Amino acid sequence: MADVAPPLILNLAPTGMVPTKELTPHVPISPQEIADDVGRCAALGASIIHLHARDEQGRPTTRAEDMAPLVEAVRCVDPALVVCVTCSGRFATSLDERAAVLDLSGSARPDMASITLGSNNFVQQASVNAPDTIRGLATRMRERGIKPELEVFEPGMLTYGHYLAEKGLLDGPWYVNVLLGNLGTSPATPGALAAFLALLPHDAVFAVAGIGRFQTSANLLGIASGGHVRVGIEDNVWWDRARTRLATNAELVERVRRAAELAERPLATPAQTRELLGLPAPS
Repeated sequence: MADVAPPLILNLAPTGMVPTKELTPHVPISPQEIADDVGRCAALGASIIHLHARDEQGRPTTRAEDMAPLVEAVRCVDPALVVCVTCSGRFATSLDERAAVLDLSGSARPDMASITLGSNNFVQQASVNAPDTIRGLATRMRERGIKPELEVFEPGMLTYGHYLAEKGLLDGPWYVNVLLGNLGTSPATPGALAAFLALLPHDAVFAVAGIGRFQTSANLLGIASGGHVRVGIEDNVWWDRARTRLATNAELVERVRRAAELAERPLATPAQTRELLGLPAPS
């Protein structure tokens, strides 16, 4: 880790695919709800917004026409914010379904899009990411000038990232979300994080996320290790480990902001985030 750590990038995952209004009333679903929530969190220091779309019934959808108003709503909050759209395989199977959002244009065009670099199990379902699908998503993102948000649940997924780079499908610097604490993948421990860090390219930018009750401890690992943070209701709907009350996205962001202050890690502005990730200024 460098003597002086860079400004802390705070990646907000406000919605995800799993949380529902029945599970927590605080999850934003509609474009207006998401815009309002993003506005509160951006004011506290969030600079990347990781978006999932829902249909009229609140169910996960991969349709570009459902994602477009979410991206446009975030652009209205602050056009400098870095917008990342999901290409998740938890509820979609074909490459064309998952890649549909990559063809958005104009004010709906994303800066980044997610690729999970391997398959893994969640508590109740699998996230299937076949090699052909991963390569297809990487190819389409590269062709469209959309930066991948690489999601890794096991250190071996980073090995596949190096393979993609050798094939000319990934350019640097990488942006990697290391997800810890999911049942069946890597635990939220310093030793587990060290295994990921040993496989990262020297110029990679990494953030640490924790699933469920491990969110805060994983975020603290990210801050202390000189990396960055992903936080939000997508990964954890509860404020506390004892699950005595539900959290809002703004509360989760505020907790990270306080921890960053204690670590003397100022939160990165959207402009600083773009510079660290090699992204152009918004047009």
